[in-house]
Amino acid sequence: MNKRIFIFGAGFSGRAIGEALAPEAEFIGGTTRDPDKAGGLSALKIEPFFYTGDGLSDELHETLRTITHLIVSIAPGEGGDPVLADIDTPAVLPALEWIGYLSTVGVYGDHGCAWVDEESPCRPASARSRRRIDAEKNWAGFGRRADVPVALLRLAGIYGPGRNPFVNLAKGTARRIVKPGQVFNRIHVADIAGAMRHLLHQKAAGIFNLVDDEPSPSHEVVAYAASLLGVAPPPEIPFEEAELGPMARSFYSECKRVSNARLKASGYSLQFSNYREALTAMRATEGTVLG
Repeated sequence: MNKRIFIFGAGFSGRAIGEALAPEAEFIGGTTRDPDKAGGLSALKIEPFFYTGDGLSDELHETLRTITHLIVSIAPGEGGDPVLADIDTPAVLPALEWIGYLSTVGVYGDHGCAWVDEESPCRPASARSRRRIDAEKNWAGFGRRADVPVALLRLAGIYGPGRNPFVNLAKGTARRIVKPGQVFNRIHVADIAGAMRHLLHQKAAGIFNLVDDEPSPSHEVVAYAASLLGVAPPPEIPFEEAELGPMARSFYSECKRVSNARLKASGYSLQFSNYREALTAMRATEGTVLG
């Protein structure tokens, strides 16, 4: 119980990670940009801290001096990684033993739907993914200066309670966009939390893909969720006719199948190896289905 954990960015994934680690930690703190969400963090035994990425409060400075495990789930902006900008020296975290940084499989860019792993070249087209690569390199450099291991976790599309096709179907926002040959990996938030806990225990270092076993077309996922609910799926929309924003269109401009072999070789077993397992389990819990 001597772990003192701090999560920069206690949002959807960060909350799940904090909840998974709370039973074994002496202290867990997490940041939010919204003071109204502080109560929700406290209910999960995560001490809330207000942080907007433009400087550390005196309270936050003092807390970081005792932190042994740092988890970062805040995306870099155009000006770079805000947390690294505020933690400008390892001296801010004198008790630090390990860092976990949540990145994205978007850093791989387009590989023509071929399989990629952690050794594959990164060639992203989007500025946001290029910023992620820079952030990965900078956190690895910070770890070397602090002489602590850094695990860089590259996440696929995240889903879970409150963020899933069931919710989209209930809201009427689910769409079945069909682009022949296009597939995406996914990761259930429970596996993000589970893998983070596993890698933290190992004080693992290096890059790990946090993805499921079965990259699949998004329209098939929506259809399967509809079948579990016993409702008709929305009609298929050819990609060429779909009205998509710039970010969504950029997702469809890249295709790859991402391997999780390194994560499994480290000893972690996925709770949900594909979307069918996850959605079937979520359907069994009515509250989860409706978010």
